Amino acid sequence: MFVCIALGYNKIMFIGTFWFIFGVVIGSFLNVLVIRLGTGESVVSGGSRCLSCKRRLHWPELIPLVSFFIFRGHCGHCGSRISWQYPAVEFATGLVFLFIWLRIQQNFQFSIFNFQTIISFLFVAAMASLLIAISIYDIRHQIIPNQLAYPFIVLALFSVVWRLKNWSAFGGGKLAGENLAVGIGLFAFFALLWFVSRGRWMGFGDAKLALGIGWWLGWPLGITAFLFSFWTGAVVGVFLLIFSVPRRLKGKYSLASRLPFGPFLAAGALAAFFVGERAVDWYFRLFF
Repeated sequence: MFVCIALGYNKIMFIGTFWFIFGVVIGSFLNVLVIRLGTGESVVSGGSRCLSCKRRLHWPELIPLVSFFIFRGHCGHCGSRISWQYPAVEFATGLVFLFIWLRIQQNFQFSIFNFQTIISFLFVAAMASLLIAISIYDIRHQIIPNQLAYPFIVLALFSVVWRLKNWSAFGGGKLAGENLAVGIGLFAFFALLWFVSRGRWMGFGDAKLALGIGWWLGWPLGITAFLFSFWTGAVVGVFLLIFSVPRRLKGKYSLASRLPFGPFLAAGALAAFFVGERAVDWYFRLFF
């Protein structure tokens, strides 16, 4: 019995470590994607270079996450400081991939050779990767690019079609209809905010992102993601206002300063995927 438990635990640790490392590697690619998107540089070809001295990086400098700490956050040639964005995105993507696997293996007897669970994992991992890239780009540029928003919407629509095709005997049509309705409803809400405020309150990219989140998560998780995003956005906004009073007095920060909402939508979507069902169950047990 104890041997079986130990073997099962080792299997979980091995597969979990594999997906974490895979996520770290994908996070490294997402950094390149965000930096090069819109610059005309190819995302998939051309070696990585130092942004300061333009020297092409050698293989020890290309090891995701580890190289940042080996070189103490500096370029190995010119010594310029490297942004913490790189290790943060790589580590966060690794954690997200690990949590996705833990979430999926709750519903399936996960095996690394199980085709169905691998496909499920890769689909959610692709959605999460796009959300992470969208978040970082929105933080850097205050805009959600169509090159990231449209693939996210297409994948979300694919999930709706999959439900309709493969779960028709189990209410798949109803599930697909709910997902479509939630996505359109969230899109309409954010598009209205964008239209009324002329882009001051919300960007149109947020509306497109909300459309994809609604189509992906459906009812009730899409609404849960919406609530999570507004709650976290409100908390962070109040926190920034309180702790930035000295900067506002110096004219460096004002109440009109924009806070990108894309990262909060992305975080809300991931939170809803991971714990949304438990949150909904807790809410209904508490109030109904």
